[in-house]
Amino acid sequence: MILTIDVGNTRIKAAVFEVDTILEVFVFDKKELKKKITFILKKYEKCDYLVVSSVTEIEKQSFLIFENEIKVHFVSHNDQFPFINSYETPKTLGIDRMVLASGAVLKYPKQNRLIIDAGTCITYDYINDQDHYLGGAISPGIQLRYKALHEYTSKLPSLELSEPNSYIGSSTTSSIHSGVVNGLVYEIKGFIEEYSQNNLNFIIILTGGDTVFLAKRLKNTIFANSNFLLESLNQTFQYKIKND
Repeated sequence: MILTIDVGNTRIKAAVFEVDTILEVFVFDKKELKKKITFILKKYEKCDYLVVSSVTEIEKQSFLIFENEIKVHFVSHNDQFPFINSYETPKTLGIDRMVLASGAVLKYPKQNRLIIDAGTCITYDYINDQDHYLGGAISPGIQLRYKALHEYTSKLPSLELSEPNSYIGSSTTSSIHSGVVNGLVYEIKGFIEEYSQNNLNFIIILTGGDTVFLAKRLKNTIFANSNFLLESLNQTFQYKIKND
């Protein structure tokens, strides 16, 4: 068994895998890290590896304290990945984006792939059918857009995510919801259309915390999977073991 841990900007997601099958998914705050890992390892005593991907400066010692119970691996730029990194600044490419690219290559071979990760930030990652990672885009996620409108203006209210009733906002509140949600949807559709026009044999993978909310608003043929990063972590680590 493999326990994968994704340390994001706002929360931690974890999953226990038996080969390629997810047995259970856990979502928790960073302050609960030790308690939750202790609970998971007690529940799944046959876990052999703890595989960590982090986009934050979380202390490695928080995981290394479990070394007596399980082998710990931190995914890094030095790992083997099943694609050629053609990013102009490869060392600045986020580990989460590299893991997603790896998962896309391993799960959808010989295709042009666009991965859209809708979390704190929206990341777009493109890997062509020759397994070259070429880059993509980064923009603010839904919550960041709401937060920016409130914190960088003097009068706009702080709002939580809500489904717009119309494209035409009839109040300040409904205008913000329309601008944030519809604006992001148009952005995503625009990227998808641009990539689709220039690539044949093309697939789109939508993942991240806002997957379910966004998937129903996108009419394009997409593979929506909120656990794709966790699955990609598992696949990437298995790829590493086979190729070391």
